[in-house]
Amino acid sequence: MSKYMVIDGIRVEFENEKNILQVIQKAGIHVPTFCYYSDLSIYGACRMCVVEDERGGIIASCSTPPRDKMVVNTNTPKLHHHRKMILELLLASHCRDCTTCEKNQKCRLQMLAERFGLTDIRFKNSKVNSIVDDSSTSVVRDQGKCILCGDCVRMCNEIQHVGAIDFAARGSQMTVSTAFNKPLAETNCVNCGQCAAVCPTGALTIKSSLKDVWRAIYAKDTRVVVQVAPAVRVAIGEEFGLEPGKNSMGKVYTALRMLGFDTVFDTSVAADITIMEESQELVNKISAGDDKFPLFTSCCPAWIKFAQSKYPELMPYISTSKSPMEMFGAIIKEYYKPADERSGLKTYSVAIMPCAAKKFEAKREEFKRNGVPDVDCVITTNELVHMIKELGIQFNEIEPGAPDMPFSIASGAGVIFGVTGGVTEAALRKVAENTNEELRAIEYSGVRGMQGIKEAYVTLGDKTLHIGVVSGLGNADKLIKQIKSGKVKYDFVEVMACPYGCIAGAGQPFSHKADKMKSSAGMYKADKTATIKRSEDNPVVMKLYSDGVLSSEEKIHELLHVTYQ
Repeated sequence: MSKYMVIDGIRVEFENEKNILQVIQKAGIHVPTFCYYSDLSIYGACRMCVVEDERGGIIASCSTPPRDKMVVNTNTPKLHHHRKMILELLLASHCRDCTTCEKNQKCRLQMLAERFGLTDIRFKNSKVNSIVDDSSTSVVRDQGKCILCGDCVRMCNEIQHVGAIDFAARGSQMTVSTAFNKPLAETNCVNCGQCAAVCPTGALTIKSSLKDVWRAIYAKDTRVVVQVAPAVRVAIGEEFGLEPGKNSMGKVYTALRMLGFDTVFDTSVAADITIMEESQELVNKISAGDDKFPLFTSCCPAWIKFAQSKYPELMPYISTSKSPMEMFGAIIKEYYKPADERSGLKTYSVAIMPCAAKKFEAKREEFKRNGVPDVDCVITTNELVHMIKELGIQFNEIEPGAPDMPFSIASGAGVIFGVTGGVTEAALRKVAENTNEELRAIEYSGVRGMQGIKEAYVTLGDKTLHIGVVSGLGNADKLIKQIKSGKVKYDFVEVMACPYGCIAGAGQPFSHKADKMKSSAGMYKADKTATIKRSEDNPVVMKLYSDGVLSSEEKIHELLHVTYQ
């Protein structure tokens, strides 16, 4: 006989739910929370999720396991008073400049204050002006907006294994701080921005670059070229009421032209180029018989910084291929160089990315030529949403468009870069035999899926490759330790810093795991409907190599490869 709980008079059966809160959510009831995030450990600090049992006892639903025939109520006068008091106390020490806050209308504290009808706070605002730390290229810290929920600390420590921030001091003096209260830029922060992704208020936000983009768009002597990352297409629509995972890339092209961008490209084209280079590195490594460490992917800048700081001995085994964004940035600048010299214009390269770390990557010295960055500015999916709303563009109503020539064709292999396992699958399509049977074998080899650590064995000719795929730096940390200890051996390892891949980047609209799964499905659907499946079958890419800007080994090395300092 199945176990059940009685919640607000409703019988709700449960089986694998870890806590009462999950059973309540199963019943379709929303209990407010601040410190609860399903992917993190239970903290139980905010007490907003408390419920009342049949004897009038108050219990935290997030940290209490369900019991058979248990009776709880989620909405009683006692609970209502309790939650309003918590909100008032939080607001008494919180910045209330909501209209100018980056999280305005998306702040959980603001939402709950409205939900509980808080129009007046009985307590004097005791907030002390705090120094805003904007030293990082990716993340802004404002302690005046922190409610000590601990989500950011647990994300940075438990999921990412970075440990750039933690709790400091005790009692009323407690804060979330870096070691010795150093600016974030001077810590081991990898700029992944996952701390900001889970922050319920505006204490941690992704640094905005919109002023720079608008300035470039309005400059008469500037050609503004924009590239859009694959993962953007399945996330942006959520902000305009579309179904999660719906491919909105056509509407994005149209919106970008309406915003004033001169030329619009899809970064998936550069992903195809990345595969051409990275797969050749894999073949060369296998042929050379160097099996001390596997070949690691290089697309994720947060992973690169993590490896540099924690595992510098792995750097010679990380692909020298630039990320698709940086490859495309270099190609765009090189392609428009003759036209710029003739017209007197300058090309300003903008990249729209799902990732906060891409802002850091664009400013690295390794991606500058003669002191000029190949990508001038990076904005996130959320920043693009801001631009669209600012100009009053009705995203749902505009007609879909297409990318501009000459970089107008991308393969399905390039599109799936945005999901964990996508880079691996694209690379395997390149080195595999050109048969449908081989492609189907790769699809079902085990590289697809949302698991944090995946492995697969893929037979290519007379050799069987052992493949590792990880998302989330904590999972990468675990896998590297296993590799170094000799417990496992791989030929190729894909690493993405954000759990589930770029679809869950810190620059994307916030979504729960179920919606991320829909986004993943949307990426594979775009691949399935693509006419071209393999990167080497992309005529645009082949033309770049035959008689375009990549027609010489010198240019291939200059534009497509990097050596990290």
